[in-house]
Amino acid sequence: MPVKIPDNLPAAEILESENIFVMSETRAANQDIRPMKVLILNLMPNKIETETQLLRLLGNTPLQVDVDLLRIHDKASKHTSIDHMNNFYRDFEAVRHKNYDGLIITGAPLGQIEFEEVTYWDHIREIIDWSQQHVTSVLFLCWAAHAALYHLYGLQRKLLSAKRSGVFNHQRTHKHFPLLRGFDDEFFAPHSRFAEMNVEDLKAHKELQVLAESDEAGAYLVLSRNNRNLFVMGHPEYQKSTLGDEYQRDLAEGLNPAIPKNYFRCDDPSQAPVARWHGHGSLLVSNWLNYYVYQLTPYDLHDMSAITPWEHEYKDGQEDD
Repeated sequence: MPVKIPDNLPAAEILESENIFVMSETRAANQDIRPMKVLILNLMPNKIETETQLLRLLGNTPLQVDVDLLRIHDKASKHTSIDHMNNFYRDFEAVRHKNYDGLIITGAPLGQIEFEEVTYWDHIREIIDWSQQHVTSVLFLCWAAHAALYHLYGLQRKLLSAKRSGVFNHQRTHKHFPLLRGFDDEFFAPHSRFAEMNVEDLKAHKELQVLAESDEAGAYLVLSRNNRNLFVMGHPEYQKSTLGDEYQRDLAEGLNPAIPKNYFRCDDPSQAPVARWHGHGSLLVSNWLNYYVYQLTPYDLHDMSAITPWEHEYKDGQEDD
């Protein structure tokens, strides 16, 4: 949340140069507040588990968040009852005419399938295109991040010879970005995917900024320069048991999976996993919701033209203390 300070306080200029959000008394006195409206497109097989993970992160903020759940089609889900889907999920036609403050599109178990071969690829493209006009900021997770980078910017992913699964160390490439407020220089995040984006291609693209990466797992946080799209290549929403559940599932299916790296204590599947990413995951979603949704979205969602860009853009050299 922003810090309210007296008009013309000298500290304001210093804080603003570091992209620390401060609000003058005058602006605060004229600010209207309403609930944030966030749409979640849940592409994961176990809908209830994923929606719980995301709602846990969205709930870690003083903002009131009104959530709508969206499904990609009305076909029966193998892992979620039809009653749950019909009672709590909406079809795209029911929300097409609406505007939202935020949209989250989850990952999907489609990492080894070409985008054009995905049965609902046309629907995904339609929703991504719609979001660029009807949503203040979009958070793409894992597969959805790759799909959106391909659709919006024409960037190709690379299929891996084996699944990248585990908890990896990451470094911030910049410091004074609102999204990275409170981040340590290094932090952990889970990955579970069969493909990756080329870091150098992302850095070379004039419309994108790589904010965090890993020596082992590659690019992690990528932000569009208009602040509208945030691409997260991993799974900050995962609960402690998720990577282990996936590992046991793959074992049961005879896939001979590698042990998730840096996950089980002493890398021994017979021992309990160690969760090292929950603090980072909560902070990431909180910063996104605060700085890239709440601070930018118009009070009247019918007027998306009122969205304003950040006044302080990243400048070379700001990453130094």
